[in-house]
Amino acid sequence: MAVALRLNRQGTKDRPYYKIVAVDSRKRRDGRYIEQIGTYDPLKEGANYDLDLEKADKWLAVGAQASETVASIIRKSRTAASK
Repeated sequence: MAVALRLNRQGTKDRPYYKIVAVDSRKRRDGRYIEQIGTYDPLKEGANYDLDLEKADKWLAVGAQASETVASIIRKSRTAASK
């Protein structure tokens, strides 16, 4: 089973809100996921994400592939944690 770290869309029309999830890569975008590792709110100013880096690192260590957006959020979270 190939695991992907990607966004799961929530919210309403014109008010998107995303969960950052670990999911089987063959599942639908908003289908059942294995584990939620964070959230992302693109409409919020400033730090618009909340991510559990330990869970993300665990999934990446076992071979999960992060989408471009999730990889960007992980990078931002790591730089914020190191400051």
